[in-house]
Amino acid sequence: MFTAWEDRGMRNEERTIRRWTATATVLAALALYALPSTALLAASNDNNVEWSGLFHDQGPLYDNHVEPTATQAVTLTLRTFKGDITSANIKYYDSADGQFHWVAMNWSANDATGNFDFWKGTVPASAAEKYYRFQVNDGSATAWLNAAGITSSEPSSGDFFVVPGFTTPAWMKNGVIYQVFPDRFYNGNTANDVTNGQYSYAGCATEKHAWGASVTSNAGGCNSAVFFGGDLAGVDQKLGYIKGTLGADILYLNPIFLSPTNHKYDTEDYLKVDPAFGTNTTLQALIGDMHSSSNGPRGYVILDGVFNHTGDTEAWFDRYHWSSVTGAYESQSSSYYSWYTFQSWPNSYSGFFGIASMPKLNYGSSGSAVRSAIYGSATSVVKTYLKAPYSIDGWRLDAAQYLDANGGDGSDATNHQIMAELRTAVKSANPDAEILGEFWGNAGPWTDNGEEWDGAMNYDGFMQPVSEWITGHDYGNGAASIPASQFDSWLRGTRAHYPTNVQQTMSNALGSHDTTRFGTRAGGDIWKTYLALIFQMTYVGTPTIYYGDEYGMQGGADPDNRRTFDWTVGTSTNSAVALASRLIAIRNAYPALRTGSFMTLLTDDASKLYAYGRFDAANRLAVVLNDDSVTHTVAVPVWQLSVTNGSRLVDQISGTSYTVQNGQVTLSVNGHYGAILAQ
Repeated sequence: MFTAWEDRGMRNEERTIRRWTATATVLAALALYALPSTALLAASNDNNVEWSGLFHDQGPLYDNHVEPTATQAVTLTLRTFKGDITSANIKYYDSADGQFHWVAMNWSANDATGNFDFWKGTVPASAAEKYYRFQVNDGSATAWLNAAGITSSEPSSGDFFVVPGFTTPAWMKNGVIYQVFPDRFYNGNTANDVTNGQYSYAGCATEKHAWGASVTSNAGGCNSAVFFGGDLAGVDQKLGYIKGTLGADILYLNPIFLSPTNHKYDTEDYLKVDPAFGTNTTLQALIGDMHSSSNGPRGYVILDGVFNHTGDTEAWFDRYHWSSVTGAYESQSSSYYSWYTFQSWPNSYSGFFGIASMPKLNYGSSGSAVRSAIYGSATSVVKTYLKAPYSIDGWRLDAAQYLDANGGDGSDATNHQIMAELRTAVKSANPDAEILGEFWGNAGPWTDNGEEWDGAMNYDGFMQPVSEWITGHDYGNGAASIPASQFDSWLRGTRAHYPTNVQQTMSNALGSHDTTRFGTRAGGDIWKTYLALIFQMTYVGTPTIYYGDEYGMQGGADPDNRRTFDWTVGTSTNSAVALASRLIAIRNAYPALRTGSFMTLLTDDASKLYAYGRFDAANRLAVVLNDDSVTHTVAVPVWQLSVTNGSRLVDQISGTSYTVQNGQVTLSVNGHYGAILAQ
């Protein structure tokens, strides 16, 4: 939405807890990953479970049905050091009977290196949601493994999910998002530009600024009245850059519907494209060109749905008497009066965080008129754009946690009921549509039951930790720095919040229209942008590029984070743009980078190094990142990925080839850069 301040206190508390509550035993286990393969000879039945040999996630080699139907049993694989354990069990909770159940695991095979054993067990099919963990035994010693990590005592949270019947869109898992703030991207039709003084709203007259000029208004406090002329025709004309030069295939547009402001988060008419951006026909043309495969990869379009509140100029409210319709602000007899919540009509009403220009919609009880208008009926806003002639591919839900009844602040049973109904509506119009919720913390309450969102804006599990590790600042540009080991612990902890198919559709951005620009947090150091791009394109989730972040665009807090795109920089000759393009191509070439397993390989706080593996049956990749300002030589333990000695790994960025010796690959990595080694 506008700013992140409303959730910051909660996020800071969660962040502090997450930083310092990672157990020393888990970190010790991660450190053991760096041991050479000769150390494995000590693994035996000696009443000691070797933690560094344990691995499971829900990648394709370890879970045969990540998205099972109600009739599909799920076979799970656990990895241990060869000959290390005496038995293993799956312990799972079944929501149908509220009980825990045990499944004994059996030895299945060894890996290609001969270092590891694989154990298998099967959770029986049913429609009920389940949660599981592993009990691993070596004689009298026991270790527990779940999504949150390895512990010596049984965990009470952080289990893996099994959610039968819940699928998330494959195109979202496999795609790359490009986010556009329409007024600031490209002016494709000067005839629809907003001019100086064209109209006034809330005491502010419109201002037309030259492309590249300041985003700050000439009249104090009127930044939302500043326009630059960017429009949908401009986005359409630059699809060659988005789809061709970069290779992104999902277009996410900030709000485009009629509104008196440049940001459009105060909707005046959901069924009309703002004239400054074009027409509804212009939108149809853009969607059609994005869907086309003649101008690059077949693409997808996600629109920003601002359904928590309207603008005060919406005819349903009509604070300024702009409409011929009698709005709720104008008369208590208005048919729309109950669509809002008044404490004392007309001037005291519930607004989004008390903002008078954004009166909250009252969703009332199930089947209310508001629910019908927004998502329930065949002619609702949500369904209108999911169906022809628009046929968009998904909705990003702005301030989604706050949709509620009677002016409440959401995040309660009513909100979840609304979101479940909205999901039913969306999927009835397009079963393959994406529902992407905005939430700044742990979005599990909306994703983990498979009945509400497909994924969320991953501020907590991606943007914040990446910013702190690489730039030493949080996404608001406040001082905050973490070493590689805490970065890895944070990532593991936040992945554990979600089912795997949700993790794979989380929107992973370096910045957004609500945060300080990543390039500014990085102090203008383009090499930090390089490093962030390498991580972004190889981590679990859907990479999301906020326009301009691919070349290190600068910008402070809102509205400065919404500067105009510099088309003299946004070209294939720019080193950062070229790298982003290369990284997207690498991601597209290796499914393991999209839906494969994720395994930590090493963390080195002193040298600021981080390495991890992404792998599936076809390929094994080791990603090595250097957050230091100087070059470091590092030995990467690729034996943990079951890569055999003598294997050849090629850095997909530089083209350099390496040979595995003694289970390791040794390479030098430039400061604030990385390598993607593929077998």
